[in-house]
Amino acid sequence: MDSQDYPRCLSRLQKLCSKAEYCSSDVYRKALKALEGDAEAASRMVASLVEDRYVDDARYAEAFAREKAGLQGWGPVKIRFQLRAKGISEEAIGAALGEVEPEKAAQKLERLLAAKARTLEGDPRFRLKMLKFGLSRGYEYDTVEEVLNRIKH
Repeated sequence: MDSQDYPRCLSRLQKLCSKAEYCSSDVYRKALKALEGDAEAASRMVASLVEDRYVDDARYAEAFAREKAGLQGWGPVKIRFQLRAKGISEEAIGAALGEVEPEKAAQKLERLLAAKARTLEGDPRFRLKMLKFGLSRGYEYDTVEEVLNRIKH
């Protein structure tokens, strides 16, 4: 790595992070690649970005949870799993999931299950498939079961 790479890479990552939310692990991977595997420089760069508030894992977790719950209909189990995989702290994950409104999540699950139910009309394994679908979307078993009991079949 020559002396020009670090500032150029830092500037590029600052620009990238000012346009969208990224977590520190994603930025670290990008920095590591851009700096040709220099882990120490990549760590310094991520620390600098965090210090300057370009990267904030708690802010990222909240945006991620809102987007996945609201737009894609993910449940809290799947959101928690994905955030853990990105190295987000349990505290930040808990706060992010606290931002997701349970009533809206239940309504979203109900719409998803109702749409899936229409595709499974007359299927002898209807209930099993519906439970598996709800669980795969990241909702807890009891929640899926409760919503499934309200859906007309």
